[in-house]
Amino acid sequence: MCRHLAYLGAPVSLGRVLSEPEHSLVRQSWEPRRQRYGTVNADGFGVGWYAEGDPVPARYRRAGPVWGDLTFSDLARVIRSGAVLAAVRDATRPGADGEAAAAPFAEGHWLFSHNGSVRDWPDAAAPVAACLPPRELLSLAARTDSALIWALVLHRLRRDPDLGAALAGTVRELAEAAPGSRLNLLLTDGRTIAATAWGDSLWYLADPAAQRTVVASEPYDDDPRWCEVPDRTLLTATRTRVSLSSLKEPAAGAPHAPRDPRALFAPHAPQQGDEGQ
Repeated sequence: MCRHLAYLGAPVSLGRVLSEPEHSLVRQSWEPRRQRYGTVNADGFGVGWYAEGDPVPARYRRAGPVWGDLTFSDLARVIRSGAVLAAVRDATRPGADGEAAAAPFAEGHWLFSHNGSVRDWPDAAAPVAACLPPRELLSLAARTDSALIWALVLHRLRRDPDLGAALAGTVRELAEAAPGSRLNLLLTDGRTIAATAWGDSLWYLADPAAQRTVVASEPYDDDPRWCEVPDRTLLTATRTRVSLSSLKEPAAGAPHAPRDPRALFAPHAPQQGDEGQ
């Protein structure tokens, strides 16, 4: 069900983050170590990155497997960035959307990825989709659950640019409509990362001294500083700080998700990797 990664830190080549580590995202496309659903991520890939002085990221996406794209190898060797989001895709269902269905999705200065699936798609998500304005619903990037999730996140971001609240609200809304969904979401604006662990693995590597933070579906090397994020958790991070907040599980038969983002979180006791780690 896909693997994804976000990096904030000193400018480095894309290859340094995505292909050079021993268990890199590229290798995870054919040999993931901690993927709970699916085995091979060969149904597309993408990378988005921010250039110095430009808040709008560039993207490179393709419908095929990353290991077969020689152009990506060249790009990864020479392009440098201090903010990157990338993903390799294992499609839930076959489709004809091609690279349009590959993360990262983008709008303005935001990049987004989804690892997982909406249970009983598309029927269970129909009531949630109906809450979107028709213009936004008709502008979906692809006919996939991930594209709809991005539209829901984007709808919230346009009203409130808080990345964490946008992810938390969307996860709760979908979890109420489609219980059992896997909703690991990843979002960045080039300065902050927000991510959810909801049904699949999520890890982070915090290095405040180097002003570097990596958030990924699974570790790309054996550095002992990698920390696993507990399930049902929201992560927010900058280059020097990582915070974790527990996400509330929707109650059975609960009314529609509240719009106040403060109601989406449960108290969370500090643990290794929280503020300052």
